[in-house]
Amino acid sequence: MLLDGAHLVATALDAKLALHHVMVAADAATSQEITTIVTHAYARHVPVDTASASVMDAVSPVKSPSPILALAERPAADETALAHTTDGFVLVACDVQDPGNLGAIARVADAAGAMALLVTGQSADPFGWKALRGSMGSLLRLLTMRIATTEDAVAMLRRAGFRIAATSPREGRSLFAANLRGRLAILVGGEGSGLPPALVASADERLTIPMADGVESLNVAVAAALFAYEAHRQHNSV
Repeated sequence: MLLDGAHLVATALDAKLALHHVMVAADAATSQEITTIVTHAYARHVPVDTASASVMDAVSPVKSPSPILALAERPAADETALAHTTDGFVLVACDVQDPGNLGAIARVADAAGAMALLVTGQSADPFGWKALRGSMGSLLRLLTMRIATTEDAVAMLRRAGFRIAATSPREGRSLFAANLRGRLAILVGGEGSGLPPALVASADERLTIPMADGVESLNVAVAAALFAYEAHRQHNSV
């Protein structure tokens, strides 16, 4: 995966991910921030090269190239990790196709203390550069699993002892009245269509965010934030 920017490269090093190569812009090589990262990379025996502005411009996917980039291994994860966790919640992003939204959901899940983020169906690649930048490094710290279908994810979560809560714009229990304690998986649907009706019907709980009349739905990352922080509040209240 491509890590674009000092924050992501530093986070990957702190998370002890395997880095294959680091590239630094020649005109930024002496800055304190970059020097600190490069020293850390050398200590991990990661190859580091400097490059001209034109090379950095060709390698970086953004309009204004970052002063440092790296190639790294994707974090490894397997379903047994969830089986051994304590009570808490996970977020499941189902068919979230916008990588910016997916990155924002990861950032929220990390900040609210979620045990994991599961990414299913037609969702964007959680380790693509746009999602990684949107997550501000959270996807490098948070247990993140890519699972082919939401049905497979639900089956795995049930085996691990999780209740399934499906989110719906209307006709669910208000998230402020629902019990979000214990081992809970909160499923949020993709932009536009949301979760499939059959999946919502089969869930243990249907959750809805109260909204004023005339408002159809919220952005999926905003909705995920509300669900995650209400779960966080309940798990940490006396």
